[in-house]
Amino acid sequence: MKLKLNKILGAAVAALLSSGMMSVSAQEVLNFAHVYEIGTPYHEAALRAAKALKERTDGRYEIKVFPASSLGKEVAINEGLSLGTVDIIYTGVGFASRNYGPIAISDFPFTLRGYKHWEAYRNSDLFAELSEGYKNASGNEIVALTYYGARQVTSNKPILKPEDMKGLKIRVPNAPAYVLFPKETGANPTPLAFSEVYLALQQGVVDAQENPLPTIKFKKFYEVQSHINLTAHLVNSLVTVVSGSRMASMSEEDRAALKEVLQESAEWASAEIVHAENTLVEWFREQGVTVNEVDRQPFMDAVQPALLSSDMPWEPDVYKRLQAIPDAD
Repeated sequence: MKLKLNKILGAAVAALLSSGMMSVSAQEVLNFAHVYEIGTPYHEAALRAAKALKERTDGRYEIKVFPASSLGKEVAINEGLSLGTVDIIYTGVGFASRNYGPIAISDFPFTLRGYKHWEAYRNSDLFAELSEGYKNASGNEIVALTYYGARQVTSNKPILKPEDMKGLKIRVPNAPAYVLFPKETGANPTPLAFSEVYLALQQGVVDAQENPLPTIKFKKFYEVQSHINLTAHLVNSLVTVVSGSRMASMSEEDRAALKEVLQESAEWASAEIVHAENTLVEWFREQGVTVNEVDRQPFMDAVQPALLSSDMPWEPDVYKRLQAIPDAD
């Protein structure tokens, strides 16, 4: 009787497998966490990557995207890669430098000349080498670089020269790359979580903040600041990082598919940010915000001695190699 029952059960399982109603292995879910709002190109790019990965792996993998700090703020999601609570994150290069200092160089003030220089750096041997250094130090892998935009200072007064920064309480991310610019121009850098910035500006906890124009729009900072000052002191990037343990668990084919979809989505988001930067100055002026053109050279002169000092987290040769990279065509 027992033998007969086993034969019946075996036949039933075989029938389910052949009909596609039962899978040999369950679908793998990758958790993709970031701190950006759902209306941003970064979130849309993550959703695009999720859709593409499911298609290219025939449904073996699914990406679930958690936006707006829903799985934690910047520090927490970085830690989550090693803890196994997240598989993929966007993070600022400055935060990635907590594991490997030299990777932060592109996030320091006036180390990149603009978008074309950024694009050339993204495709350079230097970026590949720095990414490998990060992987060796952290165990996690940088698979894509997304253009975040040139950072501009918002305030309730004009910021036209370094002296205008004196004593200004300005919110910056809590990383050395972001603190340097206000520090060298006499301001008071005040780290705050990204999600807290709007309220801090509204209540006067800080006097100013700095972010790219698309972010100033996404986060509605222009509602609580009267001036946008085009300092372009940082050409900012996000890295897409995948947990090393997650990468190791995937087949070579699926790893390649994951990298491919994340790189494609990063290129799409970068193009969206460039387009937004090209149109937003006039949009802000239409909203009644004063947008100030700024002579950047005095700010560059104020910061450059620090970039050449031994306090920087890279060897002098790394800085020289970055400056020698020609702008992309």
